[in-house]
Amino acid sequence: MAAWSDLTFDVLEHITSFLPLPDHYRFGAVCKNWRSVSKQRRRPPAPQLPWLVLEDDKETRNRKFYSLSEAKHYSLDVPELHGRYICGSSHGWLFAVDLKITGILINPFTRECYELPPFPGYNEYTNVTTLIEKVPGNYNGGPIGWTFAKMQPQIVFKAILSHDPMERSDFTAMILFGEMHKSAFWRPGDSSWTVIDGPKSSMDDILYFKGNFYAIAPNNKLYVVDFEPEPKLIKVGPKIPLENGVESCGIQRYLIDFNGHMLLIERTYKSGNGKAITDGFIVIEPKLEQNCYNIWCDIDGYALFLGRNVCIHVDSCRLPKCKKNGIYFTHPNESISSVEFGFHDLGVFDMTDKTMGTFYSVEVFFPRVDSPVWITPNPW
Repeated sequence: MAAWSDLTFDVLEHITSFLPLPDHYRFGAVCKNWRSVSKQRRRPPAPQLPWLVLEDDKETRNRKFYSLSEAKHYSLDVPELHGRYICGSSHGWLFAVDLKITGILINPFTRECYELPPFPGYNEYTNVTTLIEKVPGNYNGGPIGWTFAKMQPQIVFKAILSHDPMERSDFTAMILFGEMHKSAFWRPGDSSWTVIDGPKSSMDDILYFKGNFYAIAPNNKLYVVDFEPEPKLIKVGPKIPLENGVESCGIQRYLIDFNGHMLLIERTYKSGNGKAITDGFIVIEPKLEQNCYNIWCDIDGYALFLGRNVCIHVDSCRLPKCKKNGIYFTHPNESISSVEFGFHDLGVFDMTDKTMGTFYSVEVFFPRVDSPVWITPNPW
């Protein structure tokens, strides 16, 4: 009988197609022959649940990640992320902001990186030393006098990509920025962000869907980005009534491309012990061509992952540790309660029986400025 180390290249390569990302690295550590197969990286990792991007380790400065599939933390040395605030995740890439208000777009698993121009409201002459104590006077996106830590999430509320930069170099990055969550875009080669003209109301979320960027406002109005001749937001789609539950003290909205269907997810809150706690979710499908909408009672056995990342959906039938018809969520923003109590509002909502559960032990929650962000590892 042949030794395991003598298995042929084709057989070993086929085995790697069943391995999630961490097991790829463990596979390569078995022996020289297996390591040579692992380095080829001809097969993508097997489908897996998203990871959470956490904070820097205080001692090593490595960035901490949490694998939901394994219920295990990992520490990765990504120097480009040291001290940076994560404001978005899309196609396995992270948007990160530092104390100089400069941003990068980086794949933390390959360390391929794009330097981003100064965000709207800032320029290269911003006095970095003032950021530690107060917001610089030339910033027009937030209250003057805030500390930088409190102001940081206001710089970029959300950031997404049209395509994976490893697959297409002509991708577009879109952000919601400032106190009013205005929209702006950037493409490789641009020297600055282009602000998009739109309504006075802020936007809750943005989505790239079937070749267009869309934005959703707090009044449930849906907009599409028209790039020509001057970039602007144009209202589209049906009129969707607002949810006015008596127990709800607020609503956060998300957009997601769900297997070719655009879905609007309404996240409702209730007040408890001085904190805003997620109360439930409503799933709506705006039908743009028919100018109507449908309410979904479930999500076809899939699971959703909501937060400052591009919303993710996975087939729970292929991932046994994933809750069927579950909506996994992280704390959405920089509330006062998050500073005092840590990011308490993380959990999973079961759309079948309308119950709440946990996926991350409350004992390891910690006060921080930015909330954990979901990412789908995209190493090659």
